[in-house]
This record gives sequence, structure tokens and C-alpha cells, in this order.
Amino acid sequence: MTDRPGTVQPGPDGQLRCPWALSSPEYLGYHDDEWGRPVRSDQGIFERLCLEGFQSGLSWLTILRKRENFRTAFRGFDLAQVAGFGRQDVDRLLGDAGIIRNRAKIEATIRNARAALDIPAGLAALVWSYTVDPAPAAPVSMADLPASTPASAALAKDLRGRGFTFTGPVTVYATIQACGLVDDHLRDCFRRGAHEPSANRPS
Repeated sequence: MTDRPGTVQPGPDGQLRCPWALSSPEYLGYHDDEWGRPVRSDQGIFERLCLEGFQSGLSWLTILRKRENFRTAFRGFDLAQVAGFGRQDVDRLLGDAGIIRNRAKIEATIRNARAALDIPAGLAALVWSYTVDPAPAAPVSMADLPASTPASAALAKDLRGRGFTFTGPVTVYATIQACGLVDDHLRDCFRRGAHEPSANRPS
């Protein structure tokens, strides 16, 4: 089983994991402790949506290594604070070597914070309303994982209609995975089912 490309592989402790988790210590910690764990707060989902947007065209490892810098630069991804950023903040962020200095993505983050504040029930409630039930079958290998789904395409369209940018179906699906709306740990990964995302869905 474990010698097939894209299937689970044993980690340093002998536990079987999704193969992507084994390429760096940062990935290992993220896989074991965070990825796929349900995130229910507006701030938490906003952070992950923004970071997935910044990741576009780059390695996720680059984002993980800069994550604390992003949190500092964007005031912990507090929606009200980011929504209040102005031209001086954009200039400050463009001069911050600790983050990805992309003007379009920086301005999109500010615009998206403002759009999130306008969602009556909140960003988290909107995102979780796109949970698929019943959950899809457990993936056996990385080849079984989609880049996007009908649900992520529908949510991306909804977000765009509310003024969000840099939130296409692929970015949105990566956020859905990260925030635990779907359990995309491989079938034989020791973290599979650990967080029971459907059972923990907000009402």
C-alpha cells in the first residue's frame, strides 16, 4: 500500500500520513495539528481564505513560514482592523519583507475584510452553509483529491457577488479543506476522521 505514489506514507513516528505532510517539519505540524480541523470563527476563516489567496502561484510552505509575519502585518486578521486599512497601510505592507508583497493581493485582503463585515450572518456561517452532506468518499491517494468542487465553485460565485476577489473555486476549495468542511486526509491517514467535521458543523 505505502509504496504506491500518492498514498499514505509512514512518518517519523511510524504513523501513516498523507504524503505531502512528510516533506518538511512545517508541513508535518500543519497536517497533524491543524489541516482539516473545523474552524468556526469569522476571523479564523478570513485568515485562511486570505492566506490561500496569497499562496496562489507559490508554495504553501512559503506561506506557512511567513504566517506569523502575516498575522502581525494584518493585525491578526481582525476583520474590523483590516477593513479600516488605508493607503498608508498598503504602503506599509508593500514595504514589509516578511510577507508576500503583492499589491493586488494586499488590496484584495482589505476589500475582502470590508465585504466580510457586510455578510449579515457572518463569514463563517456563510462558508459553512456550503458543507456537502453526505460527505464525499474518503480519498485513497492524492490523485483522488479534486482541485475544486461544485460546492467550492458555488461558494466562490457567492463571495464574488458580495465583492470578494482572489477567491476563485480552487482557492475556496483549499480553504474548505483547511477549515474542516471536508475531511480530505487520505483514507488510511491516522488523522482521517479525527475531527469529524460534519458532526461539528455549526447550527
